Amino acid sequence: MNLQQLHIESIGQGPDLVLLHGWGVNSAVFSPLTTALAEYRVHFVDLPGFGYSQAVDGNIHNWLTAIMEQVPDKAIWTGWSLGGLVAMLAAVHYPERVSALCTIASSPCFMAREDWPGIPADVLGQFASQLTEDLDKTVERFLAIQAMGSQTAKADIKHLRELVLARPRAQANALAQGLDMLETVDLRSQITEIKQPWLRVWGKLDGLVPRRVIKAMPQLEHSQDLLMAKASHAPFISHTSEFIQGYQQWLTTQAKSVNAS
Repeated sequence: MNLQQLHIESIGQGPDLVLLHGWGVNSAVFSPLTTALAEYRVHFVDLPGFGYSQAVDGNIHNWLTAIMEQVPDKAIWTGWSLGGLVAMLAAVHYPERVSALCTIASSPCFMAREDWPGIPADVLGQFASQLTEDLDKTVERFLAIQAMGSQTAKADIKHLRELVLARPRAQANALAQGLDMLETVDLRSQITEIKQPWLRVWGKLDGLVPRRVIKAMPQLEHSQDLLMAKASHAPFISHTSEFIQGYQQWLTTQAKSVNAS
């Protein structure tokens, strides 16, 4: 495999921090966090087929393999939405390389099941069928759903759109792969294996990952939950300061323990 298959922008000096974005967007969505993360070596990853990254055939495991080939041996991983699903998988399969985990508005199982709250199957099905008809419109609709419930929804959508358009639009096959992951990947039986410190950030008004997921999640020895009362699916966009405050506090604790070991 071409080792430079993925576009990863690495900025700053300090403990390594890997950031993974969500479906339909690219790593530019994390731009609002850059200044706050100045004390870290941040690796902004464009997922396969998104932004400047080349596509990678296969499933979520193939995506993860491609990412692991280009990120540092030991890092704190942060994943938003679909990126959180990939980050959870990394924490399970590469525990020696993921020193700590933060997931933002993410679930081990995005699609609603009989015993699990999530996105209704017909909603994901609609997105999949619309992809073949109008790629841009489908992504636009998804961005709108991500901001739904937020008091600043219009501004959030505008901000997300501007950040996304700063890079090449996502490839159709990568969008289809990502939707398939949201529909089929179920890590519920595996996440109890996560032994690393784990910060789980939630938006109380999230329309994609309902807050009932929080109660359904296992309480692990090193896990903690941060519920942002007025946020929706993109808390770092809609409530940047509040998000940064909680995230930085947690990161500082992780960085200290990495330095101590």
